[in-house]
Amino acid sequence: MAVTRDYDADPERFRLATRVTRKYLIGARCLHGHIASKLLHAGLSHVLDIGCGEGALNEALPGNPPFRLAGVDASATMLRAHPGPRVLADAARLPFRDEAFDAAVAVNMLWHLEEPRLALREARRVLVPGGLLIVTAICRTDSPELAPVWHPEPTSFDAEDAPAQVCEVFGDVEVERWDAPLMTLPDRTAVRDYLIARQVPRAEAAEAAGRLRTPLPVTKRGALILARR
Repeated sequence: MAVTRDYDADPERFRLATRVTRKYLIGARCLHGHIASKLLHAGLSHVLDIGCGEGALNEALPGNPPFRLAGVDASATMLRAHPGPRVLADAARLPFRDEAFDAAVAVNMLWHLEEPRLALREARRVLVPGGLLIVTAICRTDSPELAPVWHPEPTSFDAEDAPAQVCEVFGDVEVERWDAPLMTLPDRTAVRDYLIARQVPRAEAAEAAGRLRTPLPVTKRGALILARR
């Protein structure tokens, strides 16, 4: 099941998710920073950020990266805060010519699509031969410490199935998995905000936060998948 996109209807939920991650993430384990490092060492000229949001990947890169970065997103609200260049478009119908990019990135966004393979095929189309794809996905068992109060449904692109879906379109894939206590939520307010960021209704999130003991370590589980056209 695809996760409902609410970036235009409730952009503050997305922004809250960003603030919670930045505030409580342990150390410098930033996913966008990790991806930026891979791109910077890959000798690229043109990179496409699919589902770019408000520009988290731009922010993770140095001021003058050695490649041109373009963003695409289906949310006009998100794009208004993006530093650009950016394009309003559907990931399943990219408005770019064939073989236009050396790399394409999709960070935790393919679960918003009923059929992620359509977006993967479009990403493959716009990549040059040998072009790099980097996508990430979250596990169904992410944040197990919240299981007593939060039971997310499986999505259309969970980390358990994502490598196989990418493999169907691209062939061989390389998978980097993470499974570690990467966050600590210090109090009930932090737990509430974490749940709201994961689309739990605000009243339910506040009630659930009161049922958990804090500080609460949170185990993050997911996968980064790399493939070549």
